Amino acid sequence: MKVASTERSFDVESIRKDFPILLREVNGKPLVYFDNAATSQTPQQVIDAIVDYYSRYNANIHRGVHTLSQEATDAYEEARRKVQQHFNAAKAHEIIFTSGTTHAINLVASGFSTLLKVGDEIIVSALEHHSNIVPWQMLAEKTGAILKVIPMNEQGMLKMDEYQQLLSEKTKLVFVNHVSNALGTVNPIKEIIDSAHNRGAAVLVDGAQAAPHIKADMQELDVDFYAVSAHKMCGPTGVGMLYGKEEWLKKLPPYQGGGEMIATVTFEKTTYADLPHKFEAGTPDICGGIAFGAALDYMNSIGYENIAAYEHELLAYATQELLKIEDLRIYGTSVEKTAVISFNIGSIHPYDIGTIIDKLGIAVRTGHHCAQPIMDYYKIPGTVRASFAFYNTREEIDNFVGAVKRAKNMLS
Repeated sequence: MKVASTERSFDVESIRKDFPILLREVNGKPLVYFDNAATSQTPQQVIDAIVDYYSRYNANIHRGVHTLSQEATDAYEEARRKVQQHFNAAKAHEIIFTSGTTHAINLVASGFSTLLKVGDEIIVSALEHHSNIVPWQMLAEKTGAILKVIPMNEQGMLKMDEYQQLLSEKTKLVFVNHVSNALGTVNPIKEIIDSAHNRGAAVLVDGAQAAPHIKADMQELDVDFYAVSAHKMCGPTGVGMLYGKEEWLKKLPPYQGGGEMIATVTFEKTTYADLPHKFEAGTPDICGGIAFGAALDYMNSIGYENIAAYEHELLAYATQELLKIEDLRIYGTSVEKTAVISFNIGSIHPYDIGTIIDKLGIAVRTGHHCAQPIMDYYKIPGTVRASFAFYNTREEIDNFVGAVKRAKNMLS
């Protein structure tokens, strides 16, 4: 199938100028960065926001009467409102700043330890990152709840008919990713959410891999919890958010104790602060939150529809060119997927391919991608994963495909 090029106002060369790291060389070759599913790169606009914070108004937030503290507080809370607006949460206090998706998931899992009892059922999917498996296994062990798994098929899609059979009146919580980090599969989360709600169960969606590509609407989805990491969407590492419906956040107990999350403290009794501070103990990553807001501003200035359309072109072109390589198999062939290609070539170990193409300046991820159950399903040790972003180009894909061919010839 020949992939046609689409002309649009999307100017990738202009966008690339916003990312200083794309100018560097690796092993004497221009950097080709195809590890965006692990961490995206950071535009100058976000870097400037970080420098501006530490240069002009670095101070602790909330309750400070001095000017710097008030400026930092205003900027941090404005960032919270940007996150609220981006994800269309009904209220700003439904946005909890976290250190990332893993922190957010653990926060909810910890809270549900007080709500579950022996014999309750919780459901996970076979496509999850370890961060959306291990906390729930720990929860099941702690509470006596039963963990059930939605199976996957050969195309890397969930078996939705079997999901419907897993649901019952005992189901209390369903947790799935919006997009598979290992395969790029976009899950039918609206159907998953609606079906769970029909049985009275809550739903948590791991949105880490979706957020760079899909502008999820919390109210449209009617999801109970949604978690993302800023570093996958042009922001800094160490910051993310948990969206939770107000009714659920009020039910869950605090995840950590300390300053900021209290209303009053005596040695006899502590009362907790209102949302969102109830879940934000201690000094947060103030600069990270502000930079997260700047990253959302940047991505929205480009436009998510533009990003999705361009990345789809890159995915189609890369798929077309890679499949010309003999013995290459792509894992994850769902029609609905983001710009991720996981593949192997014959019996060649993915690590060996990744090591060779790194010498040619190309960054990809190799291994099980913190998704060992997926690799076990396919009976493989791991894959080579190339993941694209809106600042990548067809020329980079050509370089990548050429490097993969060279690695294959060396290793065959």
